[in-house]
Amino acid sequence: MNPVSIVILAAAIVLFNGLKLDREYQRGVIYRLGRFSNIKGPGLYWIVPFVDRKEQVDIRTKTVDVAPQEAVTADSVTIKVNAVLYYRILDPGKAINRVENYQMAVYQAAMTTLRNVVGQNILDEVLQNRDKVNHAVQTIVDEITEPWGIDIERVEIKDVEIPIAMQRAMAKEAEAVREKRARIIKAAAEQEASLKLSEASQKIMENPVALELRRLQMLTEIGAENNTTTLIMMPSDFISLAKQWTESLQNSDKQRESVQPIPFNPPVQLQKVEDDGLPF
Repeated sequence: MNPVSIVILAAAIVLFNGLKLDREYQRGVIYRLGRFSNIKGPGLYWIVPFVDRKEQVDIRTKTVDVAPQEAVTADSVTIKVNAVLYYRILDPGKAINRVENYQMAVYQAAMTTLRNVVGQNILDEVLQNRDKVNHAVQTIVDEITEPWGIDIERVEIKDVEIPIAMQRAMAKEAEAVREKRARIIKAAAEQEASLKLSEASQKIMENPVALELRRLQMLTEIGAENNTTTLIMMPSDFISLAKQWTESLQNSDKQRESVQPIPFNPPVQLQKVEDDGLPF
């Protein structure tokens, strides 16, 4: 075989072996003779065969499912909390060179931080203000992973497992709160009704007759609803008032009877006298 052909064939093999292709979400960390050289990609590029070595890194957002962690809250309640963490590699060189296994490192950092943050908050804060806990975990883990070239995009608590005894206690507390609200509303309604009743009674007391008529109306309504005969005890004031009214009517009748009628005389009829021609 021609030596020139051998050289050309060897050069072609070297060139072919040095060609590398990375997708849009991939980057190549290049080591030359064991030392970090640079980062290449995406697309087609060439490295020196047998001299350069490439490690491929996926820079897409990844998720870490943090298993349920047992933690004690600030008010001494033992709970289990699990979460999900989203992270993305910003610097593939740091992620490969500064930590042995960045995926496991992120998981361990998230797990320990979640327990610590939950332990610094009371149970009500963990249940009702999850955004605050999520942000605290994200901030702390991001500070840990920043030297590794990793950005923590989001942390979300998925579930909080509470002991059964605590669930019962919380249910009783919620029921007590609802009962308290109901009593407050009822008391406010009774207060408003009493004010209206006080105003009405004040107006009725200014007119005793109206008060007694209202009482009669109420007794009549009660008797009509129950289909019963109602025996009414009339107050003395009302009886006296009725007696005075009756006496005044009788006196007016007597006055009309005592008036003497004026005799009526018919008018006198005048007769016309004829003139007989008598002299005056």
